[in-house]
Amino acid sequence: MIEKPTVLSTRPIYKGKIFDLIESEIRHGDIQYKREIIVHNGSAVIIPVFADETVALVRQYRYAAEEFLLEIPAGTLNSDEDPKVGALRELEEEIGVKAATVEKLAEFYVSPGFLTEKMFLYLATGLSETKQNLDEDEILSIERYSFSDAFDLIDRGEIQDAKTIIALTMAGARFGHLFS
Repeated sequence: MIEKPTVLSTRPIYKGKIFDLIESEIRHGDIQYKREIIVHNGSAVIIPVFADETVALVRQYRYAAEEFLLEIPAGTLNSDEDPKVGALRELEEEIGVKAATVEKLAEFYVSPGFLTEKMFLYLATGLSETKQNLDEDEILSIERYSFSDAFDLIDRGEIQDAKTIIALTMAGARFGHLFS
């Protein structure tokens, strides 16, 4: 078993609204090195599947990617927020629906080499319409797809968001739709 490294020191570099940036000095055996780490509260992500087995995705411009991306509803967790609560909040804010049933599908790190963010993925079913309640800076449109059509979008490179690909693959398997 490999020994866990020791953190010798950590200093803040940047404190932001959504994430902080720190630099840590680390010793791992005889090797000493530095790592810059983005510290993030984590995210709640949810895939809404309607009674007709279509899924609702949101299309929004992502500045870092410089593209309009098709994604499942998602958002940053508030400090100490329960991920399921956050997922339900995002579902109603972005899609304008509530779920009778919510099931946790997975939790995973986004990019653990430099980012602490963990995503908590939920499946929402038994959906009923409420009212969309977007944040001021959320400009998005809602699009619904069958699993088959969504998988075709992945194959054609029109869905490039990793959390959405994971969610569609996992939820699709639950409903007997397999991504090939």
